Amino acid sequence: MYITTRIDGATAAITPHGEIDHDALPGLLEAARALPATVTSVTWDLYHVPFMDAAGLHLLSRPQSDGPTPRFVGLRPQPQRLIRQAARLFPAAPWACATAG
Repeated sequence: MYITTRIDGATAAITPHGEIDHDALPGLLEAARALPATVTSVTWDLYHVPFMDAAGLHLLSRPQSDGPTPRFVGLRPQPQRLIRQAARLFPAAPWACATAG
């Protein structure tokens, strides 16, 4: 997993490259935690993520108290299917925020 982070004033973009699974999750969470306190808007660009398992759902549902509210864009077909299925099984879960991107 290769992760790039771009910060422009109060906004940040985090772009992972590779599969989001149990092994990749700690690095992704650390990328979010490492953002400066001045960042108020974070966009996760998931275009380069061809596969995601339940670890990706954990990333999508992390509490807002951990930092700025995330926005997810560039979802590929497999992650979209996973999120839709998870939303059907758990309609109260926060994954709906990811289906718009």
